[in-house]
Amino acid sequence: MKRKTLLVALVALGLALAQPVTLVGAGSTFVYPLMAKWGDEYNKLTKGQVRINYQSIGSGGGIRQFLEQTVHFGASDAPLSDAQMKEVRSRFKTSALNLPVTLGAVAVTYNLPGLKEPLNLTGEVVAAIFMGEIKVWNDPRIQSLNPQAKLPPLPITVVRRSDGSGTTYIFSDYLSKVSPEWAKQVGRGTSLEWPTGIGAKGNEGVAGAVRQSPGAIGYVELTYAVQNNLPYAAVQNRSGRFILPTLDSIREASNVPLPGDARVSLTDTRSPTGYPIAGFVYVLLYEKLDVNKAVKTEAEARALVEFLKWALEEGQTFAEPLKYVRLGEIPRERARALLARVTYQGKPIGKEILSR
Repeated sequence: MKRKTLLVALVALGLALAQPVTLVGAGSTFVYPLMAKWGDEYNKLTKGQVRINYQSIGSGGGIRQFLEQTVHFGASDAPLSDAQMKEVRSRFKTSALNLPVTLGAVAVTYNLPGLKEPLNLTGEVVAAIFMGEIKVWNDPRIQSLNPQAKLPPLPITVVRRSDGSGTTYIFSDYLSKVSPEWAKQVGRGTSLEWPTGIGAKGNEGVAGAVRQSPGAIGYVELTYAVQNNLPYAAVQNRSGRFILPTLDSIREASNVPLPGDARVSLTDTRSPTGYPIAGFVYVLLYEKLDVNKAVKTEAEARALVEFLKWALEEGQTFAEPLKYVRLGEIPRERARALLARVTYQGKPIGKEILSR
């Protein structure tokens, strides 16, 4: 029934289009595999009438292009900050909307040839590694967490992001909660003053550098570790359990109260079975779409809302095969409520489209 309703809406939209619409988005490399799948499926569904051109440039770049109004939508694993929300209201006389569209995990991945079982790591040890305090793999702090493993005296090569990154934001948000030293010396953010390590661009760059460098450690969205056949650690949560990132453990991390604007941190979950380095991916929109210079016509505005409505409904079925978690009922309904607020030149197109 939903598919039939969507097709009717797309037929009506198609009648209003003089030519196919291309919706341009940019940002999170974390979500790129899912966004690419959504683009392919939606292009087929609309028979080429609506195309999604998503640029995987990192969350920092996505936020920048969103604020510069060079894209129809941004995507970020870090919601807009209070300062950025205020900037949108001040400059454009409208609100910015942060729509959660999926849920994923940051995996701590490494290259240790010959190691068969996943490493156990605590947040404090991960912080010490990425601060350059732990320099070799057989350091007693790592060995004590993995007494059965034969860890080599191999130097650790830290690989971290060189670009503005929502993956970095989730990772550093977690480390800031579990390591007072990290919180004081490094902090959280999409871009950091790193104490050590080599930089790589995008999740794909970090995964590639770890894969090619014995002794390396990095952090990537789970899909990139799986696609590159990289092992990843079981990270101790606040209940003291070592938890691997799985669909179930990521889903458990999302069981938190969700504020009205949906901006929330999921790291360091209180769930005994939850993975502690997880987060939402947000699509960034202007509530008044006509203030966005990239949205040139009402047809484009309607096509954008139709696509996002589909992503929140049928599109969720494509999440779990790619190691993302489909939205639960509460975040999905919160995202729909935010999308329903979208207008174009005073017309309540979000409410109209979401009511179908």
